[in-house]
Amino acid sequence: MLMWLLKRLLACVLLLSGILPAHANEYPTRPVTLVLAFAPGGPSDVLARIVARKMEQVLGQPVVIDNRPGAGGNIAAEFVAHAAPDGYTILLATNGILATNAALYKKLNYDPEKDFAPISLVATQANALVVHPALPAHSLSELIALAREKPGKLNFSSGGFGTASHLTGELFKAEARIDIVHVPYKGAGPALQDVIAGHVEMMFAAVAASMAQIQDGKVRALAVTTRKRTETLPNVATIAELGISGFDSASWHGLVAPAGTPNEVIAKLTRATAAALADASVRKSLTKLGIDIEGSSPQEFDAYIRAEIPKWTSVVKTSGAKLE
Repeated sequence: MLMWLLKRLLACVLLLSGILPAHANEYPTRPVTLVLAFAPGGPSDVLARIVARKMEQVLGQPVVIDNRPGAGGNIAAEFVAHAAPDGYTILLATNGILATNAALYKKLNYDPEKDFAPISLVATQANALVVHPALPAHSLSELIALAREKPGKLNFSSGGFGTASHLTGELFKAEARIDIVHVPYKGAGPALQDVIAGHVEMMFAAVAASMAQIQDGKVRALAVTTRKRTETLPNVATIAELGISGFDSASWHGLVAPAGTPNEVIAKLTRATAAALADASVRKSLTKLGIDIEGSSPQEFDAYIRAEIPKWTSVVKTSGAKLE
């Protein structure tokens, strides 16, 4: 904590003395560390490495991946929040880190709203509302009607309390005004398998993880949860299209830097991100992973984060989910 305070004090002194803007104009002069809240090898790690390789071509310096998994992303977030605000340590943040963890965890050693400077929204990963083929609901409206006819009788599985699949289900319950029962599992894989086996009626499953089962007819996809249709399932409508206006539940990733990072540095990182996301090879690789490319200005990303926080805080409180 003392080291962090000294770093922040030094940054303030440099800013007031006019030294930091000069350095900002020269940025970057050494490698940039991109911190991830994920273990190597997973989809989010692959996403980061694909984007980082293209960013470093634009920046003219290596972008080094630093994997710091654990505690729902809080370990990585805390590390970056307390790093020097010079643009050399940035974070691939998630909706968990920036929008839901403050409500889920009793204590965070960082402030999602105050400790980070948004750079750009990078990508979203859609969830699909999938049901067992034997369920007599072939559309979203039929499912909602069935749930209202049988309150408390239909179940939805998830990868565990506080996960995207759980909170998406809770949001759907609230927005559709239905009573369905949450069944948590230790991981999304077992949760999906029990839908396939018919032990649970439905799940909000990551499209990338459930695509094969959807294509094989082992589960039926009724809708996707994002604001717009995903390129991975272009023929499946969004929940918003199907009648629940404004419904949006995406697993999203975006780049942020420590608060106080000079605007000139943020601008360079935003331009490098935009260039990477516009690259045809990057877009092709990410689409194959079931990832939808976004991109934004820092201001747009900031507004998006601020809209997500109260929405998910309300969902967490309603669901009663709370983690240590």
